[in-house]
Amino acid sequence: MKKQIYKILFLLAVAGTLFSCDVEEFSDLNNPEVDAFNENLTRGDLQDLVGGILYSSRVRLGTYYDDCGVIGREYWRFSSSDPRFTSDLLGGENAVLDNNTFYITNPWAARYRTVKNANLILGFLDSQDLSAQFSNAEVAATRGLLQTFIGYELLLNLNLTNENGIRTDVADADNLGPIVSRTQALADIRNFLVAGAENLANGGPEFPFVLSSGFEGFNTPSSFLQANKAISARVAAYQGDMAAVRTFLDDSFLNLSSSDLNTGIYHNFSLNATDIANPMFFPLGATTAGARIMEPNFLADAEAGDFRVFGNPELNTLGKVVERESEITLDGLTGNYDVFVYPSQESSIPIIRNEELILLYAEANINSNPGEAIAALNLIRESAGLDPYTGDTDAAALTDEMLNQRRYSLYAEGHRWIDVRRYGRLDELPLARPEDDVFSQFPIPLTEGN
Repeated sequence: MKKQIYKILFLLAVAGTLFSCDVEEFSDLNNPEVDAFNENLTRGDLQDLVGGILYSSRVRLGTYYDDCGVIGREYWRFSSSDPRFTSDLLGGENAVLDNNTFYITNPWAARYRTVKNANLILGFLDSQDLSAQFSNAEVAATRGLLQTFIGYELLLNLNLTNENGIRTDVADADNLGPIVSRTQALADIRNFLVAGAENLANGGPEFPFVLSSGFEGFNTPSSFLQANKAISARVAAYQGDMAAVRTFLDDSFLNLSSSDLNTGIYHNFSLNATDIANPMFFPLGATTAGARIMEPNFLADAEAGDFRVFGNPELNTLGKVVERESEITLDGLTGNYDVFVYPSQESSIPIIRNEELILLYAEANINSNPGEAIAALNLIRESAGLDPYTGDTDAAALTDEMLNQRRYSLYAEGHRWIDVRRYGRLDELPLARPEDDVFSQFPIPLTEGN
């Protein structure tokens, strides 16, 4: 009974939010204790606990993507009940980013909740002899998956706070490590991923649990290892380590084919009572009560006929933005295109997919092998219905082209703000109102302290 009650509390806790990465203490309810898992972790327990990781990793994702998408001037988030989306995030007038407001405290807490849950499970694996329940390979596979999730979740928080840093040493809730610099945080995140890769490589043929449909094709240790390497390539790009990007991509699921852009791992959603609906969905024609409206420059800067923007008339498919029947205005912002990257409440959100890997491959080859970079960029252009690249082939011109293709290929997937920031181009983002500002990072949440 004690274990069952603790399991319920553990799974319910993943839906809660913390305003620091401290562990939330639960009141006594039939004395639920971590010891129940420390001493007798079963296969059924592990399935439920990994399910909790898959749940908590999706909590507050909508806020995270709105943070990146709005500050990165991909779209405006209209909410007549909360003006902070169009004031604070856009730097309207004298607005600044608050260190004790939902747009940083909620996603920050949700990501650290997943990290904490993963560390708890790792502790359960360390605390007992599991030979009667699991093979050594199954334990290694579990460790590899958890370490990959830890690295990825920490990366999302670092994407928000940037040079303000994050905590990476949080395994001991009673003795948290310091907030470290962006440089150190990226190194630590890469180390988590490398450790995860080593465990996945020794993980045998199967996980001792079932992953969600968002991991279809990557639901064994060997195939998930390719996803780990893909995420590692992204981290290496953020570090500016292009040789490592190429190495990681070699072992990832990179496929240099314009017909295979969407292969990858995803957060999936459903309308089941116990699940989460896609937080990035708004119906076409949504009102100011809740809408995501394209920043006009996305359309103005697009190349004619780009399927990503205008849709593919041969296939009768829509683009990533769809014209509204009438304009919509809020807080001095007027737009007439809805964001339509996620067309339903059950649409998946990519964690990482092949289109990004092709673009990382292009980025990593710009200085060392520009011909390979152009070939990769042309795969992306071909998939979008565009003619091959004919511009200059120096590094500066190819970087411009690479960032432009990332802008349109990865629209509303949480990349634009990070990309222009890491290339020192925040000043190139458009300002819809002359008094607006473009922020480079969020503050550390108030309750974290230093």
